[in-house]
Amino acid sequence: MPVVESSVVVPVPVEVAFAVSQTTGEIRLRWDPFIARQRFLDGATAPGKGVRTRTTHRSGLSMVSEYVSHRPPTTSGMRMVTGPWFFERLAAGWRFVPDGDGATLATWRYNFVCRPAWLAPLAERVGTWVLGRDIDRRIAGFARGCADAVVVEAARASLEG
Repeated sequence: MPVVESSVVVPVPVEVAFAVSQTTGEIRLRWDPFIARQRFLDGATAPGKGVRTRTTHRSGLSMVSEYVSHRPPTTSGMRMVTGPWFFERLAAGWRFVPDGDGATLATWRYNFVCRPAWLAPLAERVGTWVLGRDIDRRIAGFARGCADAVVVEAARASLEG
């Protein structure tokens, strides 16, 4: 199963970094270059284990995913429930570790399996390259979000409420 990962050190504490990663709506769109639209399903209003979301990529592809873990402020993970035909499985997750002086090492990881099986060896090499570029853009966007006063203020407000 291919794994693609990218990390960055951001100048905010772990709690704030985690809260930034869980932002939604217009705040999320300020920093995440992947998402065109995202909404909670089944009446949910916040992230949590078992919560499902529908996410539409800027290319128009969409998927329904489910949180398989949600442990503020250190980890959050999801798996694809339904999505693009070429993924047999797709999962992703955040990990946050203090990095001294109030900074945080944030890591975003994908793992996936492509289909059909006969094409998977080639598709997974291409997928590793494509998702590698994507994850690098997303982590860079996340770092910009952690330096954006509007995003950080919204993240801090979510911690208080």
